Amino acid sequence: MAATAYRRYAEIMHDVEELINDHISQQKRGTQARSKLKLLVPSVGAFFTPLKLEDAFKFQDGRRRISSRRFVPPSFNDIRLTLNSAQMMSLASSGPVQLMTFDGDVTLYNDGESLTDENPVISRILRLLRQGICVGIVTAAGYTNAKRYYERLHGLLDAVSNAVTNKEIEDPKVIILGGESNYLFEFDYNSESFLNFVPRDVWLLDEMRKWQEEDIQSLLDVAEGALNECINRMQLSAEMIRKDRAVGIIPSPGLGKHKFTREQLEETVLVTQQILELSDPGKKVPFCAFNGQQARSTCHPYRRFPHTNGLFDLGGNDVFVDIGDKSWGVLSCQRYLGGIDGSKTLHVGDQFLSAGANDFKARLACTTAWIASPAETVALLDEFHFHCSSQEKQ
Repeated sequence: MAATAYRRYAEIMHDVEELINDHISQQKRGTQARSKLKLLVPSVGAFFTPLKLEDAFKFQDGRRRISSRRFVPPSFNDIRLTLNSAQMMSLASSGPVQLMTFDGDVTLYNDGESLTDENPVISRILRLLRQGICVGIVTAAGYTNAKRYYERLHGLLDAVSNAVTNKEIEDPKVIILGGESNYLFEFDYNSESFLNFVPRDVWLLDEMRKWQEEDIQSLLDVAEGALNECINRMQLSAEMIRKDRAVGIIPSPGLGKHKFTREQLEETVLVTQQILELSDPGKKVPFCAFNGQQARSTCHPYRRFPHTNGLFDLGGNDVFVDIGDKSWGVLSCQRYLGGIDGSKTLHVGDQFLSAGANDFKARLACTTAWIASPAETVALLDEFHFHCSSQEKQ
């Protein structure tokens, strides 16, 4: 029975792999709308690399014994991890990878915590840097000064600094893109916080330069009004926070462990989404709304791509409107580091469940891997190293 299931699952993965290969061929000719995969799945997007799905299934089956199970069919996690393996295999065989970007919370460290010295992901990131791979952290955390990012990422930054001191790494390329796509910092060995702020006019994409400051602030004004409407209507004990590129609400300080309910968060997100869609600045500046706790989201399309402002609950019991999203963030990292192609870039994150989740947007810019915890990130990087080493031996 197990042998039959193994053969059938492998055949299915092979067939899907061939559909993707056909879609990629059509992509190159500009006729992807005619691909068999597009006809079967009209919402399918672009592929930056082929996916070795059959080999990936065999690899994951050896670990998870998918085909040996009698009563439990292949699960969502089985498919997710198989897709991750397929992407790792493809990147290892077509390499070299030039840039890896990571989300922060839930990807590198637990939600609301920091990247401390003992975190096992640090040694894996140092290995990437020794291989000459650039590393970016594209995070929703929006700080305007390097000290705040050092507080969140000190374990990694100290480790990179020590590696430079010991001459283990000569010129590490580490950058942080905060507020989704608003504040860029790069590693600076001689700085007190090991980070140097990079002015926007140095790294902004041409399309981002078209966003008028007046329209941005008007959109944030509308969002703030919508948030206030929700506070008043649902009698929320909330504090409004307004920044130059963001506005949001958090539970009022001084109320102990008071939190908003999921329903309140959901209502706030959807109301603000609708108001922004109907507003004049909402037609000029792209945006996206989602509730991270329930992974329910809606997107407002903009030009060819759903590049957006991120309206989100990060699972930490708050709702914010940020200018930009991670597609802009990853694209900005690629450009700043010399024009790295999407097929040579991997973004690792935990928010891929739907089109409004902030990591989901990175799929417009590069290849991606969907993890569910910092431990899975460590396992993913170890697997990537394994596939690269196996490729070198062939």
